[in-house]
Amino acid sequence: PASYPTLPLGVTYRVPALLYIPSDTLLAFAEKRSSARDEDAEYLVLRRGRKTGTSAAQHLWGPREPLTSAVLLGYRTMSPCLVYERKSQTVFLFFICVRQHVSEQWQIWTGQNAARLCYVWSGDAGQTWSSLTDLTEQVIGEDLKDWATFAVGPGHGVQLRSGRLVIPAYAYHITARCCHLPLPWGTQPRSLVFYSDDGGQRWHKGELIEGMKTGECQVAEVACQACDPVLYCNARTPCRCRAAAFSTDQGLTFESPSSCKKLCEPPHGCQGSVMDGAEEPDAPAHQTTCLTVSWLLYSHPMDKCKRPRGVELGAGGRSDGDSCNGRWGGRSDGAGGSWQWGAGGQVGCSGRGIRCKGGGGSSDGGGGFGAMGDGGRSDGVGGIPGCTSGR
Repeated sequence: PASYPTLPLGVTYRVPALLYIPSDTLLAFAEKRSSARDEDAEYLVLRRGRKTGTSAAQHLWGPREPLTSAVLLGYRTMSPCLVYERKSQTVFLFFICVRQHVSEQWQIWTGQNAARLCYVWSGDAGQTWSSLTDLTEQVIGEDLKDWATFAVGPGHGVQLRSGRLVIPAYAYHITARCCHLPLPWGTQPRSLVFYSDDGGQRWHKGELIEGMKTGECQVAEVACQACDPVLYCNARTPCRCRAAAFSTDQGLTFESPSSCKKLCEPPHGCQGSVMDGAEEPDAPAHQTTCLTVSWLLYSHPMDKCKRPRGVELGAGGRSDGDSCNGRWGGRSDGAGGSWQWGAGGQVGCSGRGIRCKGGGGSSDGGGGFGAMGDGGRSDGVGGIPGCTSGR
C-alpha cells in the first residue's frame, strides 16, 4: 500500500520488535525488505537507543546495523521476538528463517513447511551476538509434519515471576488431508508458546490453543490477589477482533479463547502488543479496580475500517477490569498517519515504549517506525496504568 514508508531502491522496514534493558538501553529490530512483500524480506536490522535524560521519551538512537549472525544461507530472516533473562542479563532474539522465495500461502496450500525456529543471544546489551542456533527439530520435532508453517511473536516475549522465559508463537495446524495435500478448511492458525525454565539453555513448546483461529500473539503475566498468576495471551484473528486466552500453568496449556469485541481488528488484521505493568517480581503492586494486582497496556489500531493509532488501557482510568466483552477502558490516539505494525516494550520503571511502523518517517510512540527510517524523530510513550481481571 502507498502508506508504507519506502526508502530509495524500494527498501522498507517492517515487523518491529522493541526491548528495554535495565542499563537504560533500547534495542529496536525490524525486517529489512527490498519491497513490502513478505517474500522480499532479507535480514534483521538493529538500532540501539540510549537514554539521555530523565524522561522515558529521551533516547539517542545509533545507526542501523544488519544482524549478520541471524542468517541461514538460502533463507530470509523474519518475525523478530525478544525476551530478556534478568538473572544472567541475557537478551534472546528469536526469529524464523524461511526458504528464499517461498510464500506463507504456498506453505499453507501444500502443507510443506519452509520455516526454521532460530535464535541468537547477547550478553552485553546487544553489542555482540552469538552464532545462530536452530531449534526446529529439538523443540518442534515430529509435530512439524502437521504444521504447514509457523512463526514467533512478533514483538516480545516475557519472563514470568517463576523465572520461566516465554516466547509467543503460532502455527498453521494441518488437521485434514486428501491425497497427502491439506484440505483448505483443514489448516487453521493456532497460537502457542515456546518456553525455557533454565535461563534459556533448553527450550520446549506448549500446546496449541484450540477453539478458534488465533495467529500472531503476545503474552503477559497477570498477578491475582486470590490465586496464582495467570498467563494472558492476546492474539490476532481473521474475525475482525482480537482473541484472549488464559493459562494457569504458565503456558503449557490455555483455556479456549474468547473474542474481544472491543479490541477490533482492521481489514486484514495487524500486529498488536500487550505488556504487563509489574517491572520486577518484587515491585510494589499498584492498586487496581479489580481483583488483580497487575496492569496491562494494549497497543493496536482501534478502527475496523482503517489503521489509526490507538492505545487501549485495562482497569485503570475508565475500565471495569474485564478484558473482553467490550470493556477495556482508557484510549489514547496518536496524531496522524496510519498504523501498519506495532511493538511495545518496557521503558524504565515507570514507562513503556511503543514502536510501530506507520505511514511516515517519524515515531511519536505510536507513529512510524522512525528508529529504522531516515531522519525521523522518536518520542517514547509514558506508562499509563491499566489492568484486566484475567477472567
